[in-house]
Amino acid sequence: MQAGLIAVALSGALLTATAHLADKRRLRRTTPDRVGFMPWPALSMIGIAMALVGTALAILAG
Repeated sequence: MQAGLIAVALSGALLTATAHLADKRRLRRTTPDRVGFMPWPALSMIGIAMALVGTALAILAG
């Protein structure tokens, strides 16, 4: 049980890092007319929530 929750927390952290890097890349694009369709800031917040909840539940399951 605890290993699965740790995997959720790590997945959330990985999603947060990926979304942050993608949003940083989006903000520095050279052609502003090429807009994307991914909501990178929202995905970053979802990843942070996954990491926090997964960590908290893993500690409680401890």
